[in-house]
Amino acid sequence: QVQLVESGGGLVQAGGSLRLSCAASRSIFSIGGTDWYRQAPGKRRELVARITSSGSINYADSVKGRFTISRDNAKNAVYLQMNSLKPEDTAVYSCNADIATYYGDRHYSYWGQGTQVTVSS
Repeated sequence: QVQLVESGGGLVQAGGSLRLSCAASRSIFSIGGTDWYRQAPGKRRELVARITSSGSINYADSVKGRFTISRDNAKNAVYLQMNSLKPEDTAVYSCNADIATYYGDRHYSYWGQGTQVTVSS
């Protein structure tokens, strides 16, 4: 059973940076379109950034110019570089990715368990 694993969260001061990673727990064939979401306590889940299999990228207005999503197809990993962090960026960040586990398989949607990002003022 493939799992999607996020890492890189933690506690950082306002203005600091963190780099989140999203990767499969074992070898897979390919990772397709991937979204990073976040959810703060008492708030709705928010789509933060999206990268398609072809590399098209979109960001939420709240993170434009500060966050960068990227992918490494050789490693089947997707990253979220977060700079100039603000206290309002505090949330659990989760990735949702389309994964094909073997050649010829269709892509299925997987969710990670989430990683906590806390930005202190």
